[in-house]
Amino acid sequence: MIRVVLTVLVAVALLAASMPAVETARTATTAERLGAETDRLERAIGGVVSGSAPVGDPAMAAGTTVLVRVPTGFAAAETDGVALVESAEGPGGVALAYRIDGGPRRTLRVGTGPAETAVDLVGGPVELRPGPNRVRIRYVDDGGPTVRIGRIG
Repeated sequence: MIRVVLTVLVAVALLAASMPAVETARTATTAERLGAETDRLERAIGGVVSGSAPVGDPAMAAGTTVLVRVPTGFAAAETDGVALVESAEGPGGVALAYRIDGGPRRTLRVGTGPAETAVDLVGGPVELRPGPNRVRIRYVDDGGPTVRIGRIG
């Protein structure tokens, strides 16, 4: 009986000692996965911009749809306010903004490819829910080359 109690106590102590490391790993994994999603979005924008010319009619504009995944599950930390927002680095840029476990707001800049283009977030910041989100990208001429980004659904 004493062996069972001691075994349980040792297991609980080991679990308690390892929890901070698990939380740190979850935070790092979530930040890495959001960085990978930013890279995926940047490649999609670059592909549309580099292979197309902007046109005035949005229905005729070159475009693509990208699946942006906000991490969820056991290996992911809780995220708050994940959204595509205007970049603080300058007008016309875009960034992925998020918070992990109520911490400070972090942003990852999303490039627009080889050409200088403005970015228009349809309807303001594009809020992203946990899990997969479909994002539409269009390359339009809106007084100059503009990448228009909006969430589908």
